[in-house]
Amino acid sequence: MGLTLRLDKMTVRDKLQVLEEIWDDLCRSAKAIPSPSWHADVLRAREKRIQQGSSRFTDWAEAKRKIKRRAR
Repeated sequence: MGLTLRLDKMTVRDKLQVLEEIWDDLCRSAKAIPSPSWHADVLRAREKRIQQGSSRFTDWAEAKRKIKRRAR
């Protein structure tokens, strides 16, 4: 498929809407998207840190506030 989008003609709002629609579509077929092998390694390492008690967790609302502060 040779779809061409005129990105230079799109507003930021339009571009974000297209991204949302693409992500929504990909989520509907998530099982068809292969996960890279290194994902399993990362997940195992994170699980190990949780079991050892060395992981720290942040409430999602607080995490969003921190991200927004960093993005300024």
